[in-house]
Amino acid sequence: MSTEHDPLHQPAAPVVTEPVPDLQLQMLIRLIGQDAHATLPLTLVVGGGFLYGDLISHEAWTAEWARSLRGIDGPGADLLELFPQQVDQAVVDRQGHDTPQRLPQWIHLRDATGVTGSEPVHMPLWRGRLTDVSGWSLGKPA
Repeated sequence: MSTEHDPLHQPAAPVVTEPVPDLQLQMLIRLIGQDAHATLPLTLVVGGGFLYGDLISHEAWTAEWARSLRGIDGPGADLLELFPQQVDQAVVDRQGHDTPQRLPQWIHLRDATGVTGSEPVHMPLWRGRLTDVSGWSLGKPA
């Protein structure tokens, strides 16, 4: 028997793997999303560094982001005020109205601090992909 027709001797097709978000973290984000005023202290491992802050809902993040955009001056600043709502509408248009509620794919923090080297970086708002989070813990470092 020739190896040409033997499936055990055929070259394997490349396997493509995609990062998968942590289901428990997705469920926690969904829970926080039920109340726009809810927050939860959280520490994440992202890109080999630590990131900690208060987990907030997408709705709260969008509202705070819109407020921060209103504080920007200069040409085109008035266009930025509508940007958060336009993004949300584009997501709805893309996913359709009749799709079942998907698990969150993004995480939002308020008063975030990133630690990757000697100097921490402070950010009033932070948004990241859940597939980039490699670990997490409730609470923040002391």
